[in-house]
Parts: sequence; C-alpha cells; structure tokens
Amino acid sequence: MRRTAALLKRRAARRKGLRGGRRLPALLFFTDPARTPDPEAIALTLPAGAAIVFRSFGAADADARARRLLAIARTRRLKLLIGADAALAGRIGADGVHLPERLAPRARALKTAHPGWIVTAAAHSLRAARAAHAAGADAAVVSAVFASRSPSAGPPIGPLRLAALVRRAGLPVYALGGVDEKTARRLADAGLVGLAAVEAFRT
Repeated sequence: MRRTAALLKRRAARRKGLRGGRRLPALLFFTDPARTPDPEAIALTLPAGAAIVFRSFGAADADARARRLLAIARTRRLKLLIGADAALAGRIGADGVHLPERLAPRARALKTAHPGWIVTAAAHSLRAARAAHAAGADAAVVSAVFASRSPSAGPPIGPLRLAALVRRAGLPVYALGGVDEKTARRLADAGLVGLAAVEAFRT
C-alpha cells in the first residue's frame, strides 16, 4: 500500500491546479479508539512523510495522547492532523485538522487563521467533495471506497465511481474505506493524491 500511495502522489504532483498537491502526505493513518487502541505503536511504523489523523471522539486523555503522537511525528518526520478539534490542534501545535463532512465549511476560516495547516475534509459524495473544494479544503477524504468495518461506512462506491468523482471534485482526493495492501492496487489509476486507512496499518 505504501508503494501504491507513493506512486499516486507522484502522479498527482505532475497534474496542474491541485491546491497543495505537492505537500500533501501520500498516506493517512486514521486512529480509532476501538480498532486501533494503540495508535502510538502504529505511528512508530509509518514511513516518513505519512500523516496521523488523531480522532479522540471526546476522550478524556485526548490532549495527552495527541502530544504523544506529536512527539512521534516530529521524530519520524510525520504530519499530525487532529480530527474535528481545531482547538486541540492549536494547543499542541499540530500540522492541521481533518474535518467531518458537516464541518467542511469551516475550512477556509481555519486556513486563514492557520496558513501553514493542512485541512482535509471527509466527503461521502461528489457533491460533498466539491463543497469541500469550494470551502477551501486542501483535500477530500472520500469513503467508503470498498466494504469497511467502520460502523459509519455507507455502501462502497468502488474504484470506477471513485475515479469519476476524482475527475470532477476539483481538489486532491484520498480514498478511505476497505483500503489495504490488496485493494490499494485497484486504485492506482483513480487519480488519487494518496490513500487513507484505519486497520491496514495495524502492527
């Protein structure tokens, strides 16, 4: 999957008009309290240039865990994005935020307040991806591409519909949902900037 992600990023960098395409990570590791209970261990295995998307879901130890992940990220040359919590990202000095689809309209304001941040947004449709683009997000994370164990995953859209969405989205797109070493190869020609996963990175 890492090799496929690197290939996707090289292809995306050659295309013109992709906002932030050259600095976006090729891999996004999404944490999940249930499915990745030890995100620090996984972070220690990620290749340089990848990003951790820490989703605390309101956990009491969110600050402490975010700071531990940030320390790992700095040591291993990773990026750390905070899911749905710009205040936490600002407090610890993270590299940006990942917004759920409903919060995508906040992207431009966050980019204005924090010009160096990477701001990604979830999208479950072409309409949502285009809205993320209009809102100023650097990239959309589209899901679910393949069947996923995530309780919030909808029906998978598959590689062909994903490729069509990417062509019309107007901004760089990551694929999330059922992406692993095997399925990643089916996305090599989808026009993606990179790949995102939860369980595929488990040690």
